[in-house]
Amino acid sequence: MTSWLLIEQPGAWAPDALETVVAEAFPDHLLDAARQAGLRPLLIRKPGRHARVPGAPRTVFVASGRPGRRWLERLEVTDLAELANLDLEAVAAGRGGHGTPVPGPLFLVCTHGSKDMCCAVYGRPVVTGLTQNHPGLVWEVSHVGGDRWAGNLLTVPDGFLHGGLGAAEAELVAKEALAGNVRLEHLRGRTSADSSWEQFAEIAVRGRTGLRGLDAVEAVASYTDGDTRRVVVAAGRQTYEVVLRRVPSVASGESRCSARLVLSGFAVESVRLVSTPSRLASSA
Repeated sequence: MTSWLLIEQPGAWAPDALETVVAEAFPDHLLDAARQAGLRPLLIRKPGRHARVPGAPRTVFVASGRPGRRWLERLEVTDLAELANLDLEAVAAGRGGHGTPVPGPLFLVCTHGSKDMCCAVYGRPVVTGLTQNHPGLVWEVSHVGGDRWAGNLLTVPDGFLHGGLGAAEAELVAKEALAGNVRLEHLRGRTSADSSWEQFAEIAVRGRTGLRGLDAVEAVASYTDGDTRRVVVAAGRQTYEVVLRRVPSVASGESRCSARLVLSGFAVESVRLVSTPSRLASSA
């Protein structure tokens, strides 16, 4: 997820609500190329219960979360078909100029209960708590993935996803985000990272260095080395090599709600300071 298209859709969401709205707004697969380029469409709605009013204007946000080039813009439409006029290629490429610039971040909490019950059970208390302290910045969002990590909180345009949050933890994440920082605890990763390997490596380096700035830590290269992956991470004025291996699925158990989950992920074998990425590449 390097960029976003957030479409307001009041009322209840069916499991396929996003697909239904996208098909109405973008006929003939107009959105496909932008999706492949990193654009993530999502539905949003204001916290609480709001009935859909035919013909009422809808809020739409477009945003880019590329490190060092983040922006967030807002527009309103009365007909979903108007969205077909958006330059989706430009949004996906990180080029703005589509609506009114607005300050961020927005706090998007997954509450898509018809997609997975956990999202509603654990997401709604997070929405309630954040809305009390940050009115106007909090939106419910459709499924972002990883329902076993509910409650999930996505900050836009920052592009950081946190999971396993209660109301108190979510407030700490929001406080850091409003200060231009990233909270390490409960961090699932930077959404614009190339892969989950890079996400995990960046989290490991943040934990080692204590750096909290949005762009203070960024994976810049990755190398396969047998069964492991070496990820080069720039952190401040230093560069680290993180060696990771994938942890096989070794156990399963009940999720926090009803679905089965498989316990797997990554393990850090080493984190070491290196001189430059070029030195590491020459030794590969």
